[in-house]
Amino acid sequence: MASFGNAFSSSIGKKLIMGITGLFLISFLLVHCFINALIFVNDGGLTFNMGAHFMGTNWLIRAMEVVLFAGLLAHIFQGFRLTFQNQAARPVKYAVNNGAANSKWYSRSMGLLGTLLLIFLIVHISKFWVMSRFTGIPTTDANGNHDLFAVMVETFKNPLIVLLYVLAMVSLAYHLLHGFASAFQTLGWNHKKYTPIIKAVGVWFSILISLIFAAMPVAMYLGLIK
Repeated sequence: MASFGNAFSSSIGKKLIMGITGLFLISFLLVHCFINALIFVNDGGLTFNMGAHFMGTNWLIRAMEVVLFAGLLAHIFQGFRLTFQNQAARPVKYAVNNGAANSKWYSRSMGLLGTLLLIFLIVHISKFWVMSRFTGIPTTDANGNHDLFAVMVETFKNPLIVLLYVLAMVSLAYHLLHGFASAFQTLGWNHKKYTPIIKAVGVWFSILISLIFAAMPVAMYLGLIK
């Protein structure tokens, strides 16, 4: 048992946890993006509220939320832990640092990008998730579902929140550009034939998911979705 715990507390073990939780969060992003993209049906939020109602009442989804939250906390904790560990391993900066020759800048800035995403998550959870799960949404739509769409419309009237969301999605894109392929690599899923495909899928996934998420608050702020 001790050796098992030591394995996951090692540098490789920490990266393994990051890879596993990262892939889990990527799958969540895909589902979450699909549900949220229902606002683009532009029917006053009826379709979106129906999807949100399903997500909020389905027992399997609710159970997965607990797993998701645990995975998110583990991912954040291990991310900061690895960042601080890497910084501590290099307490003295080299006179000449040509890191760009070996890696992309966003690969070296995962801690910073993750911090911005953490700020976004705190705002997002407090504005939407807490209300939909605990405090309650005060209004209902024409179908009798809780009108989370109306909450979104009201929230995204604030340009500062819209700006935060857009910046967070830029951060998410760069975070995914590094994390998508790295998660597969960490788990040992490397193959000269399939790795280029995984990297290509990762690039498109990172860009499209982030663009769709960023487009939502912008479209609402501009009044394109009502």
